[in-house]
Amino acid sequence: MKLLRYGTVGDEKPAALDANGIIRDLSAHIDDINYNALNQTTLDRLGSLDLSSLPAISNNPRLGAPIADIRKIVCIGLNYSDHAEESGMAIPSEPVVFMKADTSICGPNDDVQIPKGSTKLDWEVELGIVIGKTTRYVSEAEAMDHVAGYMVVNDISERAFQLDNTGQWVKGKSHDTFCPIGPVLTTRDEIKDVQNLSLWLDIDGERVQSGNTSTMIFSVAAIVSYLSQHMTLRAGDLIPTGTPPGVGLGFKPPRYLKEGEVMTVGIQDLGEISQKVVSINQ
Repeated sequence: MKLLRYGTVGDEKPAALDANGIIRDLSAHIDDINYNALNQTTLDRLGSLDLSSLPAISNNPRLGAPIADIRKIVCIGLNYSDHAEESGMAIPSEPVVFMKADTSICGPNDDVQIPKGSTKLDWEVELGIVIGKTTRYVSEAEAMDHVAGYMVVNDISERAFQLDNTGQWVKGKSHDTFCPIGPVLTTRDEIKDVQNLSLWLDIDGERVQSGNTSTMIFSVAAIVSYLSQHMTLRAGDLIPTGTPPGVGLGFKPPRYLKEGEVMTVGIQDLGEISQKVVSINQ
């Protein structure tokens, strides 16, 4: 099932995408799509609905984040060997973990703001894991049972904030609008092989990133298991899993985002999202 939320900021309604790509309102069946809705019982109930019988939403509404009230964003860095190489960093022997502020979350097609003082605004297409239930000390063999589904993430980064001077990854990753997600939450059962999905990112129609989850250093199951040894994961927690090569930092010379540019970000079977880069004053 492909779940989404539509409407103005702060007033989004729950919906699902039917087989023909039509948005179907779920308001009669669920209050919202949040961490309380990600248990298997609720997902099975929604999955049993005849979507064609539900109200169709037209006029191309704004899409919000597919999940409301995400409580934790736990990110994995340098998880593609060729991206680590282009960044001039060693291939990690265990997952590199950092956090993004939950206030960085925005809708899949909302504008991305240039922070005040920004000089090195960068892009990163990433597969996002959404946790479906409380997860602690799980094995890799058990880990996938704790995954509700997946979505596209653009892990926006301000490299000067992240790497220059004292350098702090959280600081460089957490500005408002730095975590566009969506367009839908695709439930785990719809993805045949999460370790064989193409990823891409275009800027103004130019392909700058292209990769496949088959080249991830740490798999989805390995990441969920590893994180659960160090913290409790809860339903609705989001885990961006790293990016393939082609980020601005890796260009020679480096290339960073400019006002007015448009990023189109996609993952096979999960859809595309798109963001325009704007001044913070807009």
